[in-house]
Amino acid sequence: MGTPMAKKSDVAVIAHRRKVLGGGLDELRKLLTDEIHDELIWYEVPKSKKAPKKIRKALKEGARTVFVWGGDGMVQRTVDTLAGTDTTMAILPAGTANLFATNLGIPEDLPEAVRIGLHGRKKKLDLGRINGEHFAVMAGAGFDGHLISEADRGAKDQMGKLAYVWTGLRHIQDDPAPTKITVDGNTWFEGEASCVLFGNVSTITGGIHAFDDAKPDDGWIEVGVATSQNAIEWARTLGRMAFGRSDSSPFVQITRAKRVVVTFAEPTLYELDGGDRDLTRKLKVKVVPGGVTVRIPEKE
Repeated sequence: MGTPMAKKSDVAVIAHRRKVLGGGLDELRKLLTDEIHDELIWYEVPKSKKAPKKIRKALKEGARTVFVWGGDGMVQRTVDTLAGTDTTMAILPAGTANLFATNLGIPEDLPEAVRIGLHGRKKKLDLGRINGEHFAVMAGAGFDGHLISEADRGAKDQMGKLAYVWTGLRHIQDDPAPTKITVDGNTWFEGEASCVLFGNVSTITGGIHAFDDAKPDDGWIEVGVATSQNAIEWARTLGRMAFGRSDSSPFVQITRAKRVVVTFAEPTLYELDGGDRDLTRKLKVKVVPGGVTVRIPEKE
């Protein structure tokens, strides 16, 4: 008689094979199989945009927990696919910034991240939705869009987090664009803006504490607009973000909203969770309360 086939597990791994954490994917497989004796659902992808197709296959195979191995780009593709389902996401922060994991207290420690993914507390968290795509951390346009787009062109692999600083310095002299922002049906801002941001958590690109009061489960999206126009004004703005409250800067306005519409006078680059998108003249943003279930550390 042949050896009985292993039973398929309801735990899936979707891994960006170019990302590194701890002892790599071999260690991950060992850590999981030490606790889960059934056959794992396992897919590896060469880039984050390939992940949704594999996640959908994993769901069809019965996945109830999806471990995502990678950075914020992989997390974004995963939450966009899992949004509205009952499947739980577990994060293995193997990327450059790992902002969502950091905001949730998930460490860049593979055994501990696996433990949280298997045994941590399940929590429903909000998502943002911008022009039809979900995001977990933030989205932005203008200065932020250029920063992410250029940092993505190989610079992050070579320079890590310094890529954001380098590309940011190249765009602090960019001219602001005429912009109109409508918040929950009312005009909130109309004028020249150098950057528009939307946040679901407090800490964003480059470790900047941009939205001091943001919480990923409060049912709101934070909205910020920066009007800084030169190096001195940007230095003052970033200084306030780093050492005080963002909304104390004279070049920053912040509010919160359920729905936002942004109209630009000219096509503008935008990004979500560190992934650049095409030029657009309009952004439609809304909060999706409790849009995804995530395993997080237990309360102290």
